[in-house]
Amino acid sequence: MLTWKDIVNFTVKGNPAPDNRVEKTEAEWRELLSPEEFRVTRKKGTEAPHTGALCSIYEAGKYNCVCCDTPLFDSTIKFDSGTGWPSFTQPIKENAIRYEKDASFGMVRVEVLCNTCDAHLGHVFPDGPKPSGLRYCINSASMQLQKAKEPNEE
Repeated sequence: MLTWKDIVNFTVKGNPAPDNRVEKTEAEWRELLSPEEFRVTRKKGTEAPHTGALCSIYEAGKYNCVCCDTPLFDSTIKFDSGTGWPSFTQPIKENAIRYEKDASFGMVRVEVLCNTCDAHLGHVFPDGPKPSGLRYCINSASMQLQKAKEPNEE
């Protein structure tokens, strides 16, 4: 289980290597993504609170990167933080997320990006629920929900 100390260490000492890499030109990303997905993921935008399609959805499944389809978070660790963005306590795998210090807007935060394609996802904070104490605050526009299959589905 990742802790805030682990996150800070990643920002200082480097991130775990991703399983693979996806790299595209800006034009290729623009062609693949909606204007809002492009603004959020490729230009480090933020959607307005309480407006994201995935904010109040709690169906079983995996939350994958909208750009490269890499699994990022599992629905079992999603929680209602009251912030207006989907929130999670842990990534699906330690190397799914990349962490970078973000000193924009006059504050210091930790930005989270897809470690496979560098898509901006949101930020992580040390004010989440136990046991990890982490709150990954993620833009809905940066993810797509891959719903879990029902037991009778193939």
